[in-house]
Amino acid sequence: MWRLRRVAVACEVCQSLVKHSSGMKGSLSLQKLHLVSRSIYHSHHPTLKLQRPQFRTSFQQFSSLTNLPLRKLKLSPIKYGYQPRRNFWPARLAARLLKLRYLILGSAVGGGYTAKKTFDQWKDMIPDLSDYKWIVPDIVWEIDEYIDLGHKLVSEVIGASDLLLLLGSPGETAFRATDPGSESDKPYRKGLLGELILLQQQIQEHEEEARRAAGQYSTSYAQQKRKVSDKEKIDQLQEELLHTQLKYQRILERLEKENKELRKLVLQKDDKGIHHRKLKKSLIDMYSEVLDVLSDYDASYNTQDHLPRVVVVGDQSAGKTSVLEMIAQARIFPRGSGEMMTRSPVKVTLSEGPHHVALFKDSSREFDLTKEEDLAALRHEIELRMRKNVKEGCTVSPETISLNVKGPGLQRMVLVDLPGVINTVTSGMAPDTKETIFSISKAYMQNPNAIILCIQDGSVDAERSIVTDLVSQMDPHGRRTIFVLTKVDLAEKNVTSPSRIQQIIEGKLFPMKALGYFAVVTGKGNSSESIEAIREYEEEFFQNSKLLKTSMLKAHQVTTRNLSLAVSDCFWKMVRESVEQQADSFKATRFNLETEWKNNYPRLRELDRNELFEKAKNEILDEVISLSQVTPKHWEEILQQSLWERVSTHVIENIYLPAAQTMNSGTFNTTVDIKLKQWTDKQLPNKAVEVAWETLQEEFSRFMTEPKGKEHDDIFDKLKEAVKEESVKRHKWNDFAEDSLRVIQHNALEDRSISDKQQWDAAIYFMEEALQARLKDTENAIENMVGPDWKKRWLYWKNRTQEQFVHNETKNELEKMLKCNEEHPAYLASDEITTVRKNLESRGVEVDPSLIKDTWHQVYRRHFLKTALTHCNLCRRGFYYYQRHFVDSELECNDVVLFWRIQRMLAITANTLRQQLTNTEVRRLEKNVKEVLEDFAEDSEKKVKLLTGKRVQLAEDLKKVREIQEKLDAFIEALHQEK
Repeated sequence: MWRLRRVAVACEVCQSLVKHSSGMKGSLSLQKLHLVSRSIYHSHHPTLKLQRPQFRTSFQQFSSLTNLPLRKLKLSPIKYGYQPRRNFWPARLAARLLKLRYLILGSAVGGGYTAKKTFDQWKDMIPDLSDYKWIVPDIVWEIDEYIDLGHKLVSEVIGASDLLLLLGSPGETAFRATDPGSESDKPYRKGLLGELILLQQQIQEHEEEARRAAGQYSTSYAQQKRKVSDKEKIDQLQEELLHTQLKYQRILERLEKENKELRKLVLQKDDKGIHHRKLKKSLIDMYSEVLDVLSDYDASYNTQDHLPRVVVVGDQSAGKTSVLEMIAQARIFPRGSGEMMTRSPVKVTLSEGPHHVALFKDSSREFDLTKEEDLAALRHEIELRMRKNVKEGCTVSPETISLNVKGPGLQRMVLVDLPGVINTVTSGMAPDTKETIFSISKAYMQNPNAIILCIQDGSVDAERSIVTDLVSQMDPHGRRTIFVLTKVDLAEKNVTSPSRIQQIIEGKLFPMKALGYFAVVTGKGNSSESIEAIREYEEEFFQNSKLLKTSMLKAHQVTTRNLSLAVSDCFWKMVRESVEQQADSFKATRFNLETEWKNNYPRLRELDRNELFEKAKNEILDEVISLSQVTPKHWEEILQQSLWERVSTHVIENIYLPAAQTMNSGTFNTTVDIKLKQWTDKQLPNKAVEVAWETLQEEFSRFMTEPKGKEHDDIFDKLKEAVKEESVKRHKWNDFAEDSLRVIQHNALEDRSISDKQQWDAAIYFMEEALQARLKDTENAIENMVGPDWKKRWLYWKNRTQEQFVHNETKNELEKMLKCNEEHPAYLASDEITTVRKNLESRGVEVDPSLIKDTWHQVYRRHFLKTALTHCNLCRRGFYYYQRHFVDSELECNDVVLFWRIQRMLAITANTLRQQLTNTEVRRLEKNVKEVLEDFAEDSEKKVKLLTGKRVQLAEDLKKVREIQEKLDAFIEALHQEK
């Protein structure tokens, strides 16, 4: 029924047109008719063949306008002959009436159907809102019923019959982002589109009738119109065509703006999070995540990244970055006057969103691209990341910076901006910069599914281009290359032969081949220009350009908007064709890795580097906690022993030995007190703190490195050692510890009172043990000095060296001197040294005085220590005399009191240091360890360096491949759902 109703309406329209036309007087000149009008009304005009522009159909360019087929008219052959005009006036009148009718109906059909088609494409680009339909008004889902696009467009395009010339066949279009199926299969049962289809069928029937009627009577009229020159007709046709193209372009832009605002409103409503419902990730975001994971994956096992992305290549300063910014609709990249600014690849993922923002993959900060301060901050951040990626001594880096840009109306795709190709290495660049840029570009372009966006500067001579040769090598058949000519405004101004630009756009000047050719304008060269100003300048330029008026450039080959649509179409077509093959490849890789793990590590879990780090982190923290559980007794024992080992040499050599040279006890005690005071003020507290810090380190190392039995995993050894060293380096002992410790040590050394026999015996034991240890060390030093004795020489066949022989003779001579005077002081007099030297010379031994002094030092120390040990044994029964202050006694044990004071000072110092360790330093060390672990956790390079081995790498590869496969499967599922 609805078809009959539409036919009736159409017939009424036709009848009204006939009534209107019957009152017209005179005739309409051929020059004032549009091209399509002349084709219908004067299809037999003899000069029409020369005036019809030849449109190429063997190669269909990319355009958002080529969506509807143009039905080719089969013109009847021209029949020449003279027929009197007055005899056939009814036929001429009918032809004119039919002409006007077809003009109006044809314009309505072409413009309305194309607008409806374009609007349907825009509506398909709106994200799937089925999951949150409750927040979208019903007008969105029934928009074709409430928005009367037909009335709006017909009123705009009446009289613009040449619009049909812009519409190409959808079967010839090379770029289609999606393949939802044949358009003819859609059931158009309501709205303007069904009515337009009926009108188109009626027009086709009337065209045949008009053609038969006009073919018989048009010869005489055609002969009268031959006065107009061919040149004027061609100019008029071109002007009408350009006018129609621009008019249609403005209509599409207005509709696109309305559609953009509608989508922005829908996305903003969803962005508010009504009922806190979470949106699914967009398709392009899912795809970008796959590429990010692949960029971090070390391609092994013959698995390569062949997923599509748009690779932007071009000569330096050719306008690559500017084209990218026009597609992203924001000035997001650093800019420089002729210098190299792109120093590493930048992956830009474009997606639709309610707000125009940008954010990095590894950061949560959003840059508002509508604010100039955020744009400046984003450019600065990109520049900093590029300089960080470039290693010392290099100019460019292959490391990729990942950036996401979202905004309303952006075409969904992934682009990679590469460093500009250079021909000469200038000063300040690394010598291998040119080769590095070539290798980076080839690495991206050799991907068989990568779309190459070749940028050529139109303002310079084409022969100076390097990138075209490089692109020809990587894609010789041009199956995935899109050529873009930038700075066309400068090219039109400077190029003497405009046909040269036409040769470039038609692919006849360069040896390279491409899917399509585009000409764009990216501004006037002012870095402060906004995207809106550049777009307006670009549209204004092409509206007035002679290149477009003279048909050297086609409307669908110009503006970055058409370029963006074409690149997006090609990108998604390539994605749909290749993504499942890549998923199968990673499934095979995953199977190989899992099989290798089962064969090599059947009893171990598949822990990747991050999981191993967390396991090691827990072990280290447990060991630090164990450090706080060390008993106080153990701390004090090791502190006291370590401190005595550190200060024993000073006590015996610098305090006890000089004091023992005195003649009476008073002088002995005075000397001891002075030297103890000096030692306490200058050295002792610092030595004590050093000993405590070293003890803490040793205990910490012991807990960190001791094996844990079967559970010990040597894969953590390097990490634990690095954590220990970094924690110790960061730890600093409390500065106030020395001051408080000095007071405590000074008070302890001032006390000379031994309260009981037990303390006296402990002091005797401590003194005897210290002297015996020192005597043993002295005996070893003398033995090394004089060489083996006669027993070792006889049993082990060892001989003395000449130096040892001299030392031995000197020792024997000095021992004779000590036997003569056992109370000899610690130092030799000059005459004694001379006497010893002469005695040795008399036996044929030449000796130096310094050698005599060195030998005397060891000989006298042994003599002194033996004498002190003998005296120590005598003092075992001297506690009774000590209590009486050695009155009426020849025995004096002041050296025992000295060692008791030293022993008590060591015990008090050890106790003080233990308290500081357990109460403060262990906790501070634990805090430092946690900070080091946190820093290491954020440093990926550090973890890679410290956790190494085949097991770790295999687990890492397995994790990456699983992640890639899961993301690819989710993306493919979402891609099928979008179909």
